Amino acid sequence: MDDTTPRLIRQSLPQGRCALLQGRWAAAALADARAWAALQGELRVSQAGPNAVQCWDLRQLQWLDHTGAQLLWNSWGRQWPAQLEALPAQRAMLERVARYTQAPPPPERLTVGQIFLGLGGLVLRVLDHARGLLRLVGQLLLDILHLLRHPGQGPWRDFSGHLYHIGATALPITALVGFLIGVVLAYLISQQLKLFGADPFIVNILGISLIRELGPVLAAILIAGRSGSTITAQIGVMRVTEELDAMRVLGIARGYRLVLPRVLAMALTMPLLSVWTTLAAMLGGMLAADLAMGVTPSYFLSTLPDAVKTSNLTLATAKSAVFGVFIALVGCHYGLRVKPNTESLGQGTTASVVTSITVVILVDALFAVVFKDVGI
Repeated sequence: MDDTTPRLIRQSLPQGRCALLQGRWAAAALADARAWAALQGELRVSQAGPNAVQCWDLRQLQWLDHTGAQLLWNSWGRQWPAQLEALPAQRAMLERVARYTQAPPPPERLTVGQIFLGLGGLVLRVLDHARGLLRLVGQLLLDILHLLRHPGQGPWRDFSGHLYHIGATALPITALVGFLIGVVLAYLISQQLKLFGADPFIVNILGISLIRELGPVLAAILIAGRSGSTITAQIGVMRVTEELDAMRVLGIARGYRLVLPRVLAMALTMPLLSVWTTLAAMLGGMLAADLAMGVTPSYFLSTLPDAVKTSNLTLATAKSAVFGVFIALVGCHYGLRVKPNTESLGQGTTASVVTSITVVILVDALFAVVFKDVGI
């Protein structure tokens, strides 16, 4: 260690423990990470505990700039120590640092009025989103009526493209996740059924849970995160690049060209993806049941039609179509609300995914309550 290294030496004097500062307490010397960490540790020890320092001696410092003075002032708790020995120039620098160092603002305590106004602002934002979504649904219904009257003018090219990107490209990931969920679920259920010797009932539990609930919900959550965010990002980029303004100038209906094909493609794709995910999950559960409990695939397949009624599959398919419509509507809603900047695009995409997943869970809960006696 050379003489220029910033350091702190504690000494015991008749007036108490004193801290003697030596070296260069400057920005260049304090830029060394090791020197900075050592000084931080020494200053913390000197402020509390049995080694607390009563006096500070700065007169042997080779150099003291504003960085070193700020470090000392912060370590003193932004108040002058009881005893300080310093040269006039050093004291003047410390006084200047103390004068221009702002104390941290006290924590702000919210009043009842502020809480009320914040709650009112939240309610107004929710109502604004609800109004925008309702307007989007109304325009979608009008566009569907126009499509039924003039099917030759429909955006079928866009529709087929969205079918491929939303449905076909999502088959591998949905199958993989569904298969793994089925394996995990079967292993967990088998541990409990073995305790009661009820091994054959794994077919009933897996069939009901996967076909009626987990398959559609799992597929919807995956598509909400995958395709819902894509829809928002695509329309949001069109806002950033002013393509939406160009469509308005050219008289092209945004709802008919952007919202309608995406909603139709999602409504048609989601039931198919739901069945695909459910089949993959059932395959994983069937293989895991064979390995963990000895329930053969032939027994599993022969028992499944008697254990699960066809109405469960019908309900799951209808529920998936509703999921798809809501995911597409939420994605288009947030995409059309994106402002022409990249920050708004990121925020809109994040909000779209979160809202879509929340809506899927809420709609699934509503279906579970309304159709609780169907297929059981």
